[in-house]
Amino acid sequence: MAAHDFPRRGLMFILSSPSGAGKTTIARRLLEVEDNLAMSVSVTTRPMRDGEVEGLDYYFVERPRFDGMVIEEAFLEWAEVFGNCYGTPRAQIDDGLARGQDFLFDVDWQGAQQLSQQARPDVVSIFLLPPSITALEHRLRTRGTDSAEVIAGRMERARAEISHWDAYDYVVVNDDIDRCFTEVRTILHAERLKLARQKGMVEFVRDLMRPS
Repeated sequence: MAAHDFPRRGLMFILSSPSGAGKTTIARRLLEVEDNLAMSVSVTTRPMRDGEVEGLDYYFVERPRFDGMVIEEAFLEWAEVFGNCYGTPRAQIDDGLARGQDFLFDVDWQGAQQLSQQARPDVVSIFLLPPSITALEHRLRTRGTDSAEVIAGRMERARAEISHWDAYDYVVVNDDIDRCFTEVRTILHAERLKLARQKGMVEFVRDLMRPS
């Protein structure tokens, strides 16, 4: 049996970055090429939008049910954003990890911190940095979707988020999207091979050591 065929515990792969630093693009490309990587599906109290699918985009619940799940400690992490709540369901992630499923998380530094506190051995966190603050602002402006006021707010939040860069396991500078993707994917592959996640390795080594 090859090493990559061993039963393996899954991992929680966190990507964070300030808005405009390429996190969404990298996440989308990873999901396209990595068969065993699934996007974590959050529970939310916000209304379902046209085209969204229950269980695929989000799990939609009413606020009383969400509050009950908080009390029951059913979330690995949760937050309230603009009046709506979002949380990562603990049971779904735990079951998947035990089966060897890897999960991708697109969260901010606070979400990353909560996940690390709850499940540190299973977490691999990466923070993506822009090549410069000027380049980041240029990317936001060339989108053509936000006003100058909104962009100014995003830049202020970006600086605040960047200040937490050293809380992550890895930091990758996205000065070239293809190279950044390759580096992020390399980290994923290396972390999958860590001995602590190779559940079948102990028995394999025992077999090697048994007298013939």
